[in-house]
Amino acid sequence: MSSKKDNPTFLVVRFSSIGDIVLTTPVVRCLKQQMPNCKIHYATKTQYSSILHSNPYIDKVIEYDGDWNMFIGGLKTSKYDYIVDLHHNARTLRLKNAMKLESFSFNKVNIQKWLLTNFKINVMPSIHIVDRYLETVKNFGVSNDGKGLDYFIPHLDEVKQEDIPSSHSFGYIGLVIGAAHNTKKLPVDKLKELCTKLQYPIILLGGKEDRKIGEELAQIDDIKIYNSCGKFSINESADLVRKAKLIITHDTGLMHIAAAFKKPIISIWGNTVSSFGMTPYFGNSQVKNVQFQVENLRCRPCSKIGYDACPKKHFKCMNLQNIDAIVASAMGMV
Repeated sequence: MSSKKDNPTFLVVRFSSIGDIVLTTPVVRCLKQQMPNCKIHYATKTQYSSILHSNPYIDKVIEYDGDWNMFIGGLKTSKYDYIVDLHHNARTLRLKNAMKLESFSFNKVNIQKWLLTNFKINVMPSIHIVDRYLETVKNFGVSNDGKGLDYFIPHLDEVKQEDIPSSHSFGYIGLVIGAAHNTKKLPVDKLKELCTKLQYPIILLGGKEDRKIGEELAQIDDIKIYNSCGKFSINESADLVRKAKLIITHDTGLMHIAAAFKKPIISIWGNTVSSFGMTPYFGNSQVKNVQFQVENLRCRPCSKIGYDACPKKHFKCMNLQNIDAIVASAMGMV
């Protein structure tokens, strides 16, 4: 690389999504704290910008709303020294070609993922994606501080006590019922079994798309179970995560937000596997973290992301989950 500048301005890029953006937060914190004279601008999609606006290590959030020409035009008016590409896709390649700056891109290990999903040959590096993100700034003398992930909630987005039932005011389990793809989610009958057997107040967490299923689950016991899906913003949902005794979750963005708050986590894995390097990340902190996955399925992992439905039709990776074991683990953690 070229000689380091004294007061560099970095353009950090990660367009989506919630969990992936949260997983990049150690990069901006370590950069800012270990290079205190630098400036950091972070480019992301408008719909995810609220995740970053309160981050004290970011000097400016650049929002991409779909108008590429305006987005690039705005970037070109700023004087950046380096691009840190934490997305590394066709769009960021286009950005780097347009900006013509020295750039550092993280290794997506796509070949290794392809071998694992298609031939079940596991040559994935035993390194978490956070550490792969941090490798992009190692040439600046920046290293992992071991403090884990960050998530900052504006005071105005904190959930008021009166916004949740009084029955949950002394503690609750946060149950994340959604996920980006159906093959990452427990089927409804499994969620019903889980909600029925958990003998503890539950707040269901998810987006507007999860509200209908949340209503169905809440009918099991409308005193024990509160459906928050679709009622709160992402920052407010993050605050509900922060206030929970325990988070039970699929492989989702809220799982990583829970890790940022050092919450005990039970994660339930379907078509994705922990070998992809995106398990809950706590840095050097010792936090209870239990992972449930159905072992010895020849079809798993079937995708590095997920599908709308199981390609094999049987969906064993979720249908064979041991709900009794999950409940026992949960009751031992609250």
